[in-house]
Order: sequence, then C-alpha cells, then structure tokens
Amino acid sequence: MNETFILAVDQGTSATKSVVFDTRGQIVAQATQPLKSYFPQPGFVEQDPLEIYQNVLTAVKDCLNQYREAVSHDLTKVKTCGISNQRETFLLWDHSGQPLSNAVVWQCKRSVEICNRLKKSGLEKEVMNRTGLIIDPYFSGTKIIWLYENDQRIRNIIDSGEVYFGTIDAYYTNASRTLFFNINDLQWDKYLLDKFNLQNLNLPQPQPSSYSYGQSDFEGLFPDKINISAMIGDSHAAAFGEGCFSSGTGNYGHRLFYSPQYRFQENSI
Repeated sequence: MNETFILAVDQGTSATKSVVFDTRGQIVAQATQPLKSYFPQPGFVEQDPLEIYQNVLTAVKDCLNQYREAVSHDLTKVKTCGISNQRETFLLWDHSGQPLSNAVVWQCKRSVEICNRLKKSGLEKEVMNRTGLIIDPYFSGTKIIWLYENDQRIRNIIDSGEVYFGTIDAYYTNASRTLFFNINDLQWDKYLLDKFNLQNLNLPQPQPSSYSYGQSDFEGLFPDKINISAMIGDSHAAAFGEGCFSSGTGNYGHRLFYSPQYRFQENSI
C-alpha cells in the first residue's frame, strides 16, 4: 500500500492539537496537549514560549504514537505538515532565537490606553485603509508599542535593530493580524511602523499561506525531515476548510460576508 499521510498541527490558545490525515481527509490519529496561560496583572495574558514549543512536540509525539499503531509503524509515509496557530499572539526574540519576554496572548488588554491614544490622534482611518483592521488591543501591534514604552530593556534592543518579531507558527507570523501589514501592496507598512516608533523591528518576509517554509524532523520524532507546506491562522484555516476560496463566499448564519481581514491566501509569513 503506497498511501501517504499529512500531519496537521493547530497551536491554539488553550491547547495544541495534532492530527494525521490520509489523502481522503480521514483522521488516522489525533492528540491534544493542554497549554497554560499566565496572568501577571489584571488584563494581562501571557504564555511561556518554551512551554509552547514543548507543548507542540508533546502533541505531535502522542499523535504519532497512535499513528504507528494504525499504520504499521511507518513514519516515512507522513510526507508533509501544515501549521495553524492562534494568530495575534506574538513573540519577540534576539538574533540567536532566544525569546526576550513571554509571548503576549491575543486576549491581553494591556494596550487599551494606547489604542485610545492612537484613535484620538486621528490615525484610525489610515490604519483601516492600510491594514483592513481597526485599532484594537486584539491585534499584535499596539501590545508591542506597550512593551516598547514600558520595558526599557526591550526598547533599547528594538532601537538597536536586534529584535525579531513573529507569531506562534514556528516564529513566523500571520501578517494581516499585526497592524503592520499593508493589504493593498502585501508588504510591511513602513508608514505605520514609523508612526508606532517600531521602524527598527526585524520582520519576516511575507509569503503565501501555501508555501514551502522548510523542513523539520520535530526534534527527532520523524526519521527524516518532512516538508512544512502551509502556515495559516486558525480562523483563516476554518474559513478555508468551509470552502471559502474567494471574496464574498463566507457563509455565517446564512449571511454572506467579506472582510479584508480574511485575505487568507496572502497573509502568512
């Protein structure tokens, strides 16, 4: 039997889910690993970057243990992997890949006052035109501004050009959920980065959600490296899974909708 299989990893806020599918879309094996969040102050939500990483490996390991029982121990038949993630949750790290702080979770409300300040400055319409988003703590950008303004160590490193930014999908990012990405020219928006005093932040190269991102053996869980062929936010992935392949085809409560936030084909990194 020459059938091949696909590994899907969904790194969510409360857990990481790992599933192996066959080429007909049928589930062969699956596992879930719960993930902790931390609440250092009222309204603050964080996660430990290294715990997230180990959480993913544990979920994949448990899934592959089930897979071995179902498919005669042959891991070489798993040919590729796609990763979805919790979108706006982000990390800052240095050139060696070491995190500079805890991951700031999309639920975190630390930047409410910064959002109010930006709205009062008259920037909201410009942000909407460029990014398709409103100014809101939900998105990554204003929380990075909070770190820049409230953590002198982070501020100094950002100013030195030594900080790298991304969300949880293997330190890549969902570009359209950051307040930094111009959905008209599909590039990082220099104007907004300058306005946010984050012009020295190192940002990844935008790529389509379906793209060859590299290979991994998941710290030795596979005998050989497999392709990482997709990166996408969880809600974007859900829309795609429901057959929303073009503008205007999303069905929500029997109503059609379209928002520039859901340009899932161009928004991964």
